[in-house]
Amino acid sequence: MFRNMPRIILFHATPVAMDPIRTAMAALWPAAEAVNLLDDGLTTDRAKEGAQMSEQLIERFVDLGRYAKRIGADGILVTCSAFGPAVDRMAVELNIPVLKPNEAMFRAAIGVGDRIGMLATFAPAVPTMEDEFRKFVGEAGSTASVETILVPEAMEALRKGEVAKHNGLVAAMAHKFANQDAVMLAHFSTSHAAQEVSGVLERPVFTAPESAVTLMKKLVTG
Repeated sequence: MFRNMPRIILFHATPVAMDPIRTAMAALWPAAEAVNLLDDGLTTDRAKEGAQMSEQLIERFVDLGRYAKRIGADGILVTCSAFGPAVDRMAVELNIPVLKPNEAMFRAAIGVGDRIGMLATFAPAVPTMEDEFRKFVGEAGSTASVETILVPEAMEALRKGEVAKHNGLVAAMAHKFANQDAVMLAHFSTSHAAQEVSGVLERPVFTAPESAVTLMKKLVTG
């Protein structure tokens, strides 16, 4: 089928990540065709496994990537930060750009300074995210380090549709990073709180969706 625009598969493991990336795609890359692929059971099953992803879950995740390529994906943008090992395997297997949700945000924050804070709301994602952060630090020849504060009750609020409560809970912890060089909002869903967190801190606040769309556009279009 003929298409005159790139097709980008937005690969979601939770519905709460969908609105932030949809907004970022519309604002930063309206010429692309954004197609949503959601399996919200992935997040449920990932939470049951703890720090390490099982081979079964990795293969299930990658199989959805194969499906995305079969329906014409020019690139796959994963919006959930708890599946790093599976995204790595998908990127090796599929001959198209596959982007982790936080790669671009990490690189931007590392460029600001050495003391980076991260506000997270989904505990199973934190170990792989911190590992990925350290990987990018090494690649950049930086001495940056990351400190994470977990606000799990904020995710619970967001899943109930209580966006204002989510934003308030995340922002209430931001003051603990007043001495950091930059602060990252860990997940696509956490970007809902960007305005509130920026109002608390006089530091750069980085969110994943905008950074990810900008990088994916570069990878696909050159």
